[in-house]
Amino acid sequence: MKTAPRNFGLIGIAGYIAERHLRAIKDTGNTLLASLDKFDCVGKIDNYFPESDFFVEFERFDRHVDKLRRSGVQLDYVSICSPNYLHDSHIRFALRHQADAICEKPIVLNPWNIDALQEIEKETGRHIFNILQLRYHPVIMDLRERIKAMPRNKKHDIDLTYITSRGNWYYISWKGDVNKSGGIATNIGVHFFDMLGWIFGPVVSNRVHLLERDKASGYLELENARIRWFLSIDWNDLPADVKEKGRRTYRNITVDGEELEFSEGFTDLHTVTYHEILGGNGYGLEDARQSIETVYQIRNSALSVLTGEYHPLIKK
Repeated sequence: MKTAPRNFGLIGIAGYIAERHLRAIKDTGNTLLASLDKFDCVGKIDNYFPESDFFVEFERFDRHVDKLRRSGVQLDYVSICSPNYLHDSHIRFALRHQADAICEKPIVLNPWNIDALQEIEKETGRHIFNILQLRYHPVIMDLRERIKAMPRNKKHDIDLTYITSRGNWYYISWKGDVNKSGGIATNIGVHFFDMLGWIFGPVVSNRVHLLERDKASGYLELENARIRWFLSIDWNDLPADVKEKGRRTYRNITVDGEELEFSEGFTDLHTVTYHEILGGNGYGLEDARQSIETVYQIRNSALSVLTGEYHPLIKK
């Protein structure tokens, strides 16, 4: 039986990732009642919900949502695409207004924020969901099933390399402020660490070999994996053939020497995630905990001596 459309609010609608949420809300047959962003260049709303209300001030958005509730119109969900350091506050906003929260990653910056939000979930009876869309990628799901079918004591050797070059604007924006973004490992790496933990189990050890504002590298051992990782936003780190083709991003994951090809299939993963959440499933706070603990440890760890396992690019 077809259910009635659910009412959504969206915080951070001017951001790059917000359009995937707009598409997911529309594709799942629901309605965007109101959105918020301090930037007002949000014409992309017209392609999805041109009649929804829009605000550039949080206070007016808050008042509008309260007025809707008092008139008998309740937000069912608030989708959160705001800067990382505001996620915790905006999740609390959603739950205070008796709505469930659907939040981009990282869901919070610090592990203890998860504990506090779990208490608020209990108090309000509402739910907090994290967008962990790689868990729905067919290639990743297939890899997980193959790993599960292998002996539990088998250790897999993994190299993770992700270079997504950014211009000078990055350092001026909130993304360049470690206190707001969590730094490189958090901002561009948290979804990879989540995916690897989902497949290969809990953390055994976590060593950091390089930690700078534009790149980081280390060695992460999981229950069933030894991972050498390198993350960067520096164009100079791109392989020569990638530069020659005029590309600015390079992503490579090898598992036991075999490249994991999953460059396609990302377009609709947010919609798949929304379908799962609306169907009573979806990933919550506890699912996100390990990746949040991992990136927190990375940005707060002393550098390890460069011995044993380390990513080959670090020598460069």
